[in-house]
Amino acid sequence: MTPTAPRPRRSALYMPGGNGRALEKAKTLAADVVILDLEDSVAPDGKAEARALACAAVAAGGFGPREVVVRVNGLDMPWGAADLAAAAAAGPDAILLPKVSVPADIEAARAGAGRARLWAMIETCQAIFRLDDLGAASREHGVDVWVIGANDLVKEMRCRPGAERAPLLPALALSVMAARAHGLVILDGVYNAIPDLDGLAAECAQGSAFGFDGKSLIHPSHLEIANAAFTPAAEEVAWARTVAAAYAAPENAGAGVIKVEGRMVERLHLAQAERLIAVADAIAARAG
Repeated sequence: MTPTAPRPRRSALYMPGGNGRALEKAKTLAADVVILDLEDSVAPDGKAEARALACAAVAAGGFGPREVVVRVNGLDMPWGAADLAAAAAAGPDAILLPKVSVPADIEAARAGAGRARLWAMIETCQAIFRLDDLGAASREHGVDVWVIGANDLVKEMRCRPGAERAPLLPALALSVMAARAHGLVILDGVYNAIPDLDGLAAECAQGSAFGFDGKSLIHPSHLEIANAAFTPAAEEVAWARTVAAAYAAPENAGAGVIKVEGRMVERLHLAQAERLIAVADAIAARAG
C-alpha cells in the first residue's frame, strides 16, 4: 500500500445522527473529524430517521476541511446492514464500524460497503486478544483508522478505570502497538466528565504520550484541549526540521548515523522527523 500524507485527526467529535441542529453545528466546529453517530446516541425507534438525516447531511456536504465519518450500527443488529448500505451510498470520508472483534467482522463490512473507506472500533475484550489479526485484516480490507471504545471495554471488563485509567493501560498500549505494526492511525477513547476540563487535559496528555494520533470526543467544549494536546510542539517541529535539513545536506548523502547539534541521529529519526513535519504542515495549512 502506498503511504499517504498524514492528515490531522487530533479531534474526532461524535454528533448524534438524528439531531439536525447538531449536524448543522458540526459544520462550524474546530473538529478535525466529525462522526455522525447512528449507534449509541440514537434510540431504537429513531434509527431509520437518523440514518436518513445523517446520510442526507453527508450527501449535501458543507463540512469544509473536516473529515466526515458515519458510525453505523453493528451488522449483528437489526439496523446494521441498512446503515452500511445507506452510508456507503451517501459517500462520507469513512464508515466507522462498532465492536469489531474478529477479522470476519471486517470482511463482512467490506462486502456490504463497496469501495467506501472503513474505520474500526476496538472496544471488546475479544478484540484485544486478536489485535494482530485485526490489524492484518484492516490492511487487507481498507480499514485505515482504529478508534478506541473505552466505555464498552470498561463495561466488558467490569473494571473501575479511575482518573489514571490503570486497568485499561495494557489494552491501550497493545492497541497502539498493533496499529503501528500495521500502519494504522489510532484515536483514543472519549472522556466522559464533560465539565472537567482539567481531567480531560490530563487524559489527552496521557493519550498523546502513549502515541495516539488524536482523541474521540463527545462535546464541543473538549475540542480546543484535544487539538492542543495532539498538535506537535513548536520545539519538536523545529528539531524535526533541523534533522531533515541535516540529512538533506550533500555531505550527509547516504549516511546512516550523523551528528546533529551534538546529538547522534539515525535514519529512523529522519523518518520520524519527516512524519512530524508533514503533520505540522497539514495542521498549519488547515489553520490558514
